[in-house]
Amino acid sequence: MEHIVIIGNGIAGITAARHIRKRSDHRITVISGENDYFFSRTALMYVYMGHMKWDHLKPYEDWFWEKNRIELKKAWVEKVDFEKKKLSFSAGEPLEYDKLIIATGSVYNKFGWDGEDLKGVQGLVSKQDLIELEENTAHTKKAVVVGGGLIGVELAEMLRTRNIEVTFLVREQAFWNNVLPMPEAEMISEHIKSHGVDLRHNTELEQIIPDENGRVRAVKTKNGEEIECELVGLCAGVRPNIDFLKDSDLETDRGVLVNEYLETNIPSVYAIGDCSQQRKAIGLRKPVEAVWYTGRIMGETLARTLTGDRTAYEPGNWFNSAKFFDIEYQTYGWVWPEPRSNEQHFYWKNKTEPKAITISFNSETKKFLGINTFGIRMRHEVFDRWLHEEKSIDQVLANLRQANFDPEFYDSHEKEIFSSFKNNFQDV
Repeated sequence: MEHIVIIGNGIAGITAARHIRKRSDHRITVISGENDYFFSRTALMYVYMGHMKWDHLKPYEDWFWEKNRIELKKAWVEKVDFEKKKLSFSAGEPLEYDKLIIATGSVYNKFGWDGEDLKGVQGLVSKQDLIELEENTAHTKKAVVVGGGLIGVELAEMLRTRNIEVTFLVREQAFWNNVLPMPEAEMISEHIKSHGVDLRHNTELEQIIPDENGRVRAVKTKNGEEIECELVGLCAGVRPNIDFLKDSDLETDRGVLVNEYLETNIPSVYAIGDCSQQRKAIGLRKPVEAVWYTGRIMGETLARTLTGDRTAYEPGNWFNSAKFFDIEYQTYGWVWPEPRSNEQHFYWKNKTEPKAITISFNSETKKFLGINTFGIRMRHEVFDRWLHEEKSIDQVLANLRQANFDPEFYDSHEKEIFSSFKNNFQDV
């Protein structure tokens, strides 16, 4: 019986543990210094906003782990001796393993800004970050959020629920328009502003200014403006959490380098989730993907390999979802900010509500390439099938009602969507 040790109790590590147990009697130990038990990281914001309590974040009862013979160890790993197959901790005895899974997730980016380590300056990734946010905002009236991504808009929404004034600094000319096509980005920018957020486009952080006690007092932007605040949220993306592996024999780049079987350069050592980096990118995907569902797929895939069925990681069609205050966003396939060669975008926006659709298609073959939806909840399995079957944009539009969770909404706008497409793409 092998001893499989997993560093990290996020979605990737816990999925691996659960599926290894389903398929084998191996000894399994999961290590995390962050929290005793696995919790839903995407729901952290709702604890701060008062919609949920800490205990609500745990998908499994506490007895689940002992019943399934998954040992839990709360500790921070300081060093890995890959030759002796031994882990050293910040406190306590070392632990030996037969096979090691690294699933340590992400940490928020710092870019060497002057003042980025002051009190009152933080990111929002871990449970510890949320506890720190509670402390930092106990008497905060004004905050600055830096970075126009998904974590930034979540933090802005969280702070507004406590009536904290928020100034939101984004480098782009509209929110997230390095990911979203411009009409969508502009719509989301207006929606964020409608919630009382002072959203500043084309604005970058220059430095964070301290008071006499070493706490943040203000920020200075690259155009010389000084903005007073008691909190700075650093939300300019995340990076793999692999600092403890520096100066080891494990090959790393941004993340821990793995092949299609999630194997590293060291035998019996694997990496999954946000901290892993594909040596060879899969299709159009990025080599590092900090996405919940890809971590889950990696965990299940690796469990098969470690229980006798060596399986390559196949994430399937790209999809993702998020929420911008009241607007739900979904994306399936590929919709680039600017159409690539032989691509066109069809954009439709509701005249009265923040609901919109962008469909990307090949302008020569009419093949459906991807869709973004805002305020219109769609069925994942339908779009996944259409992408696999390489449907045309005509077929997608004709059957869009099938993919909609709210067909009555679609019925009332079907003619408008079709006429808009016809008027804009007469020659397609």
